[in-house]
Amino acid sequence: MNADKLSTRLQTVANFVDPGARIADIGSDHAYLPVHLAKKDLIEFAIAGEVVKGPHENATTEISEQGLRNLIDSRLGDGLAVIRPDDHIDTVVIAGMGGTLIAQILETGKQKLDNVTTLILQPNVGENRVRNWLMTNHYIITEEQILKEDHHIYEIIVAKKTNKTFSYSKKQLLFGPELLNKLPNPIFKEKWEAELARERIAIHQMEQAKQIPQERINKLNLKTSLIKEVLHIED
Repeated sequence: MNADKLSTRLQTVANFVDPGARIADIGSDHAYLPVHLAKKDLIEFAIAGEVVKGPHENATTEISEQGLRNLIDSRLGDGLAVIRPDDHIDTVVIAGMGGTLIAQILETGKQKLDNVTTLILQPNVGENRVRNWLMTNHYIITEEQILKEDHHIYEIIVAKKTNKTFSYSKKQLLFGPELLNKLPNPIFKEKWEAELARERIAIHQMEQAKQIPQERINKLNLKTSLIKEVLHIED
């Protein structure tokens, strides 16, 4: 993968960036995404943010080699701390991290989001935690996509800031309100059939324990019930 040929996952993320956006790509990893967008003249400005020195240096090198230092600024900093008021960032991209970490980054840097209208998020796991943060902080999910690449299944969540009052059900938080609207989907089915099998094994193992963690079992039973309902599986 490079800036000229992104992975399917990153290209899908790129497809959701509005033309002319001013983006902050948090955890930019060689800055491939902002470089790709800049070379296609699809963005006005970008920050490639990294919290670790090595990846930051990689991003800086890539930007310089591509002759894009006038359009992309590589910055070393923790999460959204790399954003400054005069950047006028309207879009934040966070891709390739766990959902818990993405939610933590958004929560910690919440004051940096005042003018950010669009969030494009690709959690590797824990998508429900991301959706819960979005709901709590008035970002409504406008688009979701599920895809498979190199034996991994990824979900991409696009959310827009809103003044409307809304809430998501447990089912929507778990599976994604927009993904539910696109069923049936073979990749969605594959993901949740595998998850159902894992949770059934976990429940069985917990039921054999000397001290049965009933509260945890109850939560997993609720989750498996929701999966079976959405996949139309009957015991």
